[in-house]
Amino acid sequence: MKTKKVLLASLAAVPLATLSVFALPVAANAASSTTYTARLAPINNATGSGTLTLKLTGNQAAITEHYSGLATTFMNAPYPHVQHIHIDGMGMCPDASADTSGDGVVSTTEGAPHYGKIGATLSVSGDTSAAAALSVGTAPSGGSASYTRTVTLDADTLASVQAGKAVIVVHGLDPSTLSAAAQAEKSDLTPTLPLAATSPALCGTLVASQMASMPTGGAATGGGSTSGFHNAELLAVGGGLVLFAGAGSALVVRRRRNEI
Repeated sequence: MKTKKVLLASLAAVPLATLSVFALPVAANAASSTTYTARLAPINNATGSGTLTLKLTGNQAAITEHYSGLATTFMNAPYPHVQHIHIDGMGMCPDASADTSGDGVVSTTEGAPHYGKIGATLSVSGDTSAAAALSVGTAPSGGSASYTRTVTLDADTLASVQAGKAVIVVHGLDPSTLSAAAQAEKSDLTPTLPLAATSPALCGTLVASQMASMPTGGAATGGGSTSGFHNAELLAVGGGLVLFAGAGSALVVRRRRNEI
């Protein structure tokens, strides 16, 4: 009886130990995130530049951005620079050839075939959907700004980011840099604003960084490599086999002793 109790206790412990070992890589992968970056370069003869980092965990995008050198004032107030994640286009920023009207400005709609429609609005508060695209009251403002916010991405925007086809566009040009004809034009998005207010000033495509898909709390392996997880999984398999082999050997030896 004593021998049977020892055997049962040994065998019962084996699956639990094995399951706990296998669970470690799964838990780490569940908390993984991917980082994307965009270098914001000027278009439409704008002066300025910027960078944006997007850390994606599930559908949550933690965004950190800084830009400088843009137009500073609009109607005697800090210039509101509406900005968005554009999707479903060619995943690139337009050049001067996109100016089909010949006014010297690539308007938002003229640039749309390159960067696509609006997927998310990077506002400082409130709505972050495409519906808030022209909400100048919640846009980052001034010639320079540091922006930090976590936004929820819808399925289409998430897919574009992961496919490397999402583009960051910051709008708002200095009217004094435009031709006289362009200065007199109304926005192609809303007639209540001038063309300069809604035309692209900075643009950059989001690309996965070299440290993409690193698990939260995991040791850096360089280049986003998952080799550490493969090794851990192999060790887990090896450990499980050793446990099962040890338990099987003990069972055979004890059976032979009982038979003797």
